[in-house]
Amino acid sequence: MLQTATNLFPVWVLVAGGLALVHPPLFTWFRGPLIVWGLAVIMLGMGITLSFADFRKVLQVPRPVALGFVSQFLVMPCLAWAIAQAQSLETPFAVGLILTGACPGGTASNVVTYIARANLPLSVLMTMCSTMGAIVLTPLLTKWLAGTMVPVDAWGLFLSTVQVVLLPVFLGIILNHFAPRLVGFVQPASPLVAVVAIVLIVASVIGQSADAILGSGMALVSSVLLLHSGGFLLGYMLAKVFGYEESIRRTVSIEVGMQNSGLAVVLARQHFANPLTAVPGAISSVVHSVFGSFLAARWRRGAH
Repeated sequence: MLQTATNLFPVWVLVAGGLALVHPPLFTWFRGPLIVWGLAVIMLGMGITLSFADFRKVLQVPRPVALGFVSQFLVMPCLAWAIAQAQSLETPFAVGLILTGACPGGTASNVVTYIARANLPLSVLMTMCSTMGAIVLTPLLTKWLAGTMVPVDAWGLFLSTVQVVLLPVFLGIILNHFAPRLVGFVQPASPLVAVVAIVLIVASVIGQSADAILGSGMALVSSVLLLHSGGFLLGYMLAKVFGYEESIRRTVSIEVGMQNSGLAVVLARQHFANPLTAVPGAISSVVHSVFGSFLAARWRRGAH
């Protein structure tokens, strides 16, 4: 029952996103500190599945981490720029799409990697590395591709990363090491808890931007679809070209295809006068979750 509910992740995301468009108050209450705590709960659930030995194994082969990092900040920003040009998007939408592409991998990618039975320790490391790199690369890439500098609170971003990724994951590893009985008791339910948290976060972001999304037209929606489908495909193919085995191909695909769309929305609202700049990030939060979760469900069924 729990596994079935977990594998239906894409359905829950799609339904919640649709409801958020129709009646935003259903989900917009889940905002601010609740989103931070939701992410922390997700990462704690991931942490209890890991051991220190898992990370030592990944650190012995750093090349996949480097591939994921370079692919994240090369494929997605450039692809976003090319799509914006090809689709002749309005300026705020084009800038928002590029900003979304220039953001790091999102914590939802770790959950999707877990569901897909890919390489979770590698996914966590890739997310951490891209988040740290985003402190410098997100504003520089946005300035280069969109012609506008995006100020980033580097210290705030660092503290948020520690709060919602490092600390919960580390706590989970500690619990796994020192309280294996407790972990064994709660672990079967942790993927479903993570799914619920992600659904609430995604639906909240959509609900807060419902009017702008409904008025944006199909050009923007199709642009976001192209961005993420291209990211998943190119990430997988690059890992295949470099000769990596299937679990690493899946992990790189998920890391490249899924962005920290919440960060894109926050930066757009804080640093751009036109509120429409935040809309691509809001749409992205649903699109990459649906794409990623469908892939995860398919890969999970086919995993051995």
